[in-house]
Amino acid sequence: MRAEIISIGNELLIGDTVNTNASWMGAFMTEHGFEVSRVYTISDNIIQIKQSIVSSMSESDIVLCTGGLGPTHDDMTKRAVAELFNMKMRTDKEVLAFVQDYFSRRNIPFSHSNFGQAEVPDACEVLFNNSGTAPGMWFNIDGKYLAVMPGVPHEMQYLMQNKVAPKLHQVFGHTTHLYSRYIKTAGIGESTLSDNILGNLDSFLKDGVSLAFLPMAGGVTLRLNGTGSTKSGAEQSVVPLADYIHKKAFEFIIGEGKELTVSEVVGQLLIKSGQTLAVAESCTGGMIANEITNISGSSAYFMGGFVAYSNSVKINQLSVLAGDIETHGAVSKQVALQMAKNVAVKLGADIGISTTGIAGPDGGSVEKPVGTIWIGYWDKTQHFAIKASFTKDRIINKERTTRTALELVRRILKGVDSVPYNLEKQYP
Repeated sequence: MRAEIISIGNELLIGDTVNTNASWMGAFMTEHGFEVSRVYTISDNIIQIKQSIVSSMSESDIVLCTGGLGPTHDDMTKRAVAELFNMKMRTDKEVLAFVQDYFSRRNIPFSHSNFGQAEVPDACEVLFNNSGTAPGMWFNIDGKYLAVMPGVPHEMQYLMQNKVAPKLHQVFGHTTHLYSRYIKTAGIGESTLSDNILGNLDSFLKDGVSLAFLPMAGGVTLRLNGTGSTKSGAEQSVVPLADYIHKKAFEFIIGEGKELTVSEVVGQLLIKSGQTLAVAESCTGGMIANEITNISGSSAYFMGGFVAYSNSVKINQLSVLAGDIETHGAVSKQVALQMAKNVAVKLGADIGISTTGIAGPDGGSVEKPVGTIWIGYWDKTQHFAIKASFTKDRIINKERTTRTALELVRRILKGVDSVPYNLEKQYP
């Protein structure tokens, strides 16, 4: 079963709004056993809307269309669909009553344009929208199906989950179930993981089982897809591949789950071990502390930290030796080591980590090019620093440094000897 997605809106094309709807719907439809074969992003133009719908309906079983259902002059979708299918507009009384009550409860004047929210093509089935004022619409055109929904993400998601999903089940049944399992790794590159760790996987990639490598800052997410006539059958189909990946790449795997983060795992390990953590950040500018405190309950193990961006703060607040900064520079092993130890001691933490580097795009030299990063680590049993060479992009460097530092802590808490990206431990 094939599906296509049409996202409508000038704001998507000029970059004012990121098209998160298409990716969400793609994942939703894939999980429901559909092959999403194409995604259109088009302007609020009646001709383009008509052409895109005709093309998509000719090549797919169902088309999902979002955007252009608002009350203003630039919202063209309902008009385009009505003209395309030669339908007249009618006022849906239930929608009108809901919209009027919606505005009344918020003490907002009800204008003529708002009245138009309740107008729908006469042959559509209304998908009632309890999350907003624009209803969704369902069309059956000669055995091809079209769902038209608002572009507001939470409204679209409500309609997909509560209105469209039952329609999919009613019309298409559940002939094929698709299951996706996500295994997250950290501190390893895509090619190294694929070629050097996992190797040839052809014996697993058959009978509907597939594997995708999804690189991210600091690691790679592996998406395992399986199919089956039942949900449990689809889940079981990827078990041999998942077991093999866990066996081969165990030291790099932080866990499973699409939304799992290394900061979440580090928090779980710190709670389990009864240890606490403090951070001293220069080039990451507080990003590590932010990642840690994004996790609910992090106060149980996170003591706090310093954003020691200037040399004076490193010296006066973290007691880094001024002579070492003068001799070796702020971006150096010596400074990273002192920052990590001193922040832990000053804040009474069991573990201290630090970052100092040249994030870029300026500030590098021949000896220390942009992307040169030092990460320090200290606890009562070991004290070392690692040196990384990342990119020329400032934001990427901050993200990779953050996740590398957290992954370093994770590996130590798990008793894994290797260092992220196979970097070398350098001791005082």
